[in-house]
Amino acid sequence: MMPRVLIFGTGGIGSAYTYALTQAGADVTAVCRSNYEAVKARGLAIDSIVWGHDLHVHPNVARTCLEAAQALPEGEIYDYIVVTSKAFPASKPSTADNIKPAVGKGTTIVIIQNGIRIEQEYSAAFPDNPIISCVVYLPVTQTEPGIIKMLNLELLEMGSYPQGRFPEAPQAFAELLGKGNATAKVYEDIQPRRWSKLLVNCAWNPICALTLGSDVEFLTSSKGAEDFVFSVMMEVVAIAKTLGYGELVNEKEARRQLDRAVARVQSNLGYEASMLADVRNGRRMEVEAILGGVVKIGKEKGVVVEKLSALYTLATALDSNIQRCRKD
Repeated sequence: MMPRVLIFGTGGIGSAYTYALTQAGADVTAVCRSNYEAVKARGLAIDSIVWGHDLHVHPNVARTCLEAAQALPEGEIYDYIVVTSKAFPASKPSTADNIKPAVGKGTTIVIIQNGIRIEQEYSAAFPDNPIISCVVYLPVTQTEPGIIKMLNLELLEMGSYPQGRFPEAPQAFAELLGKGNATAKVYEDIQPRRWSKLLVNCAWNPICALTLGSDVEFLTSSKGAEDFVFSVMMEVVAIAKTLGYGELVNEKEARRQLDRAVARVQSNLGYEASMLADVRNGRRMEVEAILGGVVKIGKEKGVVVEKLSALYTLATALDSNIQRCRKD
């Protein structure tokens, strides 16, 4: 029987994995908000350097998880709920609250969200369900409702949460993704991988949002731009080392992550981080999940986080102004 999958948050990343999971043979339902009418009418159109051009997928569509649950045949559940919405740890209702109507006994919850310490709300709400924590590398943008543009990278790193609990769950999901030509790697402990991704997110997300430009545009803006990005990454490295993650999150890895952006300068193929897209569309940014927790841990560990603190303060102010303008 085809696995039933519910995608919660059908932006760029959610749309990409809607396509991959459909290709894998899953019965996919996408919870859509701002793009509901477009996806309901025309499905998703994807242009991908990795998977190909002019790709189309037409999933089942719902406005809420409750609506998606009510559409199931009696006695059926979703085998997977894939959370690809933005992470706002202190929001009410929480994302766990939002997906609860669709969580059944045996449903595996797959968290594809940025930041650290984001899994606790799910483990507290669903103590008996398998939880998979994922780190995604997927430069993708929804250029208009239902229209998706992917660049030249697609990788999902995953592990069970807490570590060692339901260890078979990540492997099963990785195998399903593989059938859809997606790339998935399973790790016993996913947390070092989350900190490695923070090298990218803590630097590029606030920088792109605050400067209103892509990574390539920032790198070519001044002679000191590359050194500034690297210095931000090295503050993340310093914190990660105090947590025992220095084998993976180190100067060499920071340089490798930065060089990926530097390599795109010649082709002028800049990546616009998610916070930049949020600013342009007047949406909330994941400031706390990506920056707030990192700065807090850094200070607790006695690490100098001068640049991270500055970016956090400025990004918080920008996010506050965006919310104020929305209310006005």
